[in-house]
Amino acid sequence: MREVRVRFAPSPTGPLHIGGVRTALYNYLFARKMGGKFILRIEDTDQVRFVQGAEQYIIDSLSWCGISFDEGVHVGGPHAPYRQSERKDLYRQYADQLVESGKAYYAFDTPEQLDSLRKEYELRKETFQYGPSTRMVLSNSLTLPVDQVKALIGSGTHFVIRVKIPDNEIITVNDLIRGTVSVESSLLDDKVLFKSDGMPTYHLANVVDDYLMKVSHVIRGEEWLPSAPLHVLLYRFLDWEDAMPAFAHLPLLLKPDGNGKLSKRDGDRLGFPVFPLQWTDPKTKEVSSGYRESGYIPEAFLNMLALLGWHLESDQELFSLDELVEAFSIDRCSKSGAKFDPEKARWFNHHYLSAKPAAILAGYLIPVLKENGIDAGRDYVEKVCDLVRERIVLIPDLWEQSWFFFNDPISFDEKVAAKIWKKETPQLLEDYIDILKRTEPFTSVNIETVSKQFVKDKGIGMGQLMTPFRLTVVGTNAGPGMFDMASIIGKDTIISRIKSGITKINT
Repeated sequence: MREVRVRFAPSPTGPLHIGGVRTALYNYLFARKMGGKFILRIEDTDQVRFVQGAEQYIIDSLSWCGISFDEGVHVGGPHAPYRQSERKDLYRQYADQLVESGKAYYAFDTPEQLDSLRKEYELRKETFQYGPSTRMVLSNSLTLPVDQVKALIGSGTHFVIRVKIPDNEIITVNDLIRGTVSVESSLLDDKVLFKSDGMPTYHLANVVDDYLMKVSHVIRGEEWLPSAPLHVLLYRFLDWEDAMPAFAHLPLLLKPDGNGKLSKRDGDRLGFPVFPLQWTDPKTKEVSSGYRESGYIPEAFLNMLALLGWHLESDQELFSLDELVEAFSIDRCSKSGAKFDPEKARWFNHHYLSAKPAAILAGYLIPVLKENGIDAGRDYVEKVCDLVRERIVLIPDLWEQSWFFFNDPISFDEKVAAKIWKKETPQLLEDYIDILKRTEPFTSVNIETVSKQFVKDKGIGMGQLMTPFRLTVVGTNAGPGMFDMASIIGKDTIISRIKSGITKINT
């Protein structure tokens, strides 16, 4: 049986979109499930769109996610180099082989000539396509004498190498997700395989590298499906049909409303990240938010992505990475696009974050405390994290939901005070202080017991005590249970806050 070998092959033209992370994840899951190899190849043949720092960003993003590779640009391997710009001499020999076999040809048309042709076609409300119907009237090695072709090449005239698409043929792609896809060759154009700058295009480099790296399955985004017939032809033209990989084209990630592909602008507009890590554009210095910096954790991020285009027959939604490996199969991938739901992403993060041990949560919170000049003991911080865990969705929520454990309130919610602060409230709280002073030990259970007895003796409802109590301690009508909170903060601080709150609210 053929060894399973899959690859993730991004271009370093900018930050890695979460759709790209999902493609990498599905390749990873498939490789691990099948006991195969997973390769990271950087396809940097487009030097015009190359962005400094993008390659390292891709590597850092996938590392944060916990997606590991067996071979690749950063780990090496038997098929190195894994960066296409370092393999460019290799591609020319295959381009020349295609020309020699009559499957490709030299084209000398200048960009200006082709632009002029496109405009002529537009005036006739037609679309120009360099292919079977037009190539015999253009400037190429199919129409020019052999001597002239040699002279042009010898003089350094710029040329490209184009594939020669066959006339009137049905080209079939067998896709593991979409079944059989058939395309008439007349709908294809003679794509450029080798550019005038000495670099191959994606199409040639992609096929050559997949063959030489013994890739068994090409699992990639739906946007590459229109290119698949050309790739099938190239395998045939290079006599590699027996080694052609199986294809699987994944569904698109769609905007939350389902209308179109999810883009960076959608994230900017709707307020959620579309990149795994924060990205700073090296030219414009524009900063785009990332899931890591926004407070998501990798387990939640991957679990969320895995279910955007793949699912089991059951309703199970929560999977560890090992469970995803065990459950994953290509035939459970959807053909239709998957709508991205930012609220569902938050739901996943809440689940995973709130289930973390207090020691790990404390590790997230302590650096924030230090930034705010707070030096709290580790045991105290862990108790706080344990108490607020169910109230956090993102890592920054740890501070938002717990700052009052470390700082006295400096202001008090005027709307809450106006609603609940009565003439008798200060005296009620003074009497309550006397009760708290005598409560020993100062535990949550004991505080609850004496508080219930206190309101019973006063003949009032629990809310008449607890709301002003919370307002003086926290500054607003929010936070976890007051008895648990008070026991952690401690008797002296609680009494001090109540007294200070009485004075400031009255003022």
